[in-house]
Amino acid sequence: MATADPFPAERNRLRALPGFIFASRWLQLPLYLGLIVAQCVYVFHFWVELVHLVEAVFGDQAALAKLVTSIGYKSDAPVTQLNETVIMLVVLALIDVVMISNLLIMVIVGGYETFVSRLNLEGHPDQPEWLSHVNASVLKVKLATAIIGISSIHLLKTFINAANYTDKVLLWQTVIHIAFLFSALSIALADRLMSPASKGAPH
Repeated sequence: MATADPFPAERNRLRALPGFIFASRWLQLPLYLGLIVAQCVYVFHFWVELVHLVEAVFGDQAALAKLVTSIGYKSDAPVTQLNETVIMLVVLALIDVVMISNLLIMVIVGGYETFVSRLNLEGHPDQPEWLSHVNASVLKVKLATAIIGISSIHLLKTFINAANYTDKVLLWQTVIHIAFLFSALSIALADRLMSPASKGAPH
């Protein structure tokens, strides 16, 4: 004969507490929605810069002035038409926006999948390949790699426009980029040491 539980109410409260703690993950939902809004801002900024570039190609001086100001380009003579340096800096700025947008997507999709709730995208033709095996470690390595790419674009923009920067700025940007690189390598190495792949396992 089964023995009745003498403390049913207390045990129900103990079971309810883990459920409440686990449900608190939904507090992150507004954060990811906010990142989607930030993504919209980046899309708008991208199209504004692209429209200015196209207008400048057709000789719009106001659009050219806005481009020159936005990229921080300076020269001894006034810039009255597009040149290769300005075009390159504008294109790199657009690539920078795209890479930051990609970083946002990784954080939004990967973070939501890892920390909030499953997206249930199995079998979806547009499911990202990396999402099928995403976890906190994989996401961390991918974010570090994306940050290195963004830093590389910034460093390239600085070197192309090096005449408008001091040697101190150039040096520190290079040092910071190298620090990002070593940080990403350290994260990847630590992740590999903590979860080594099984060697010699049958495929």
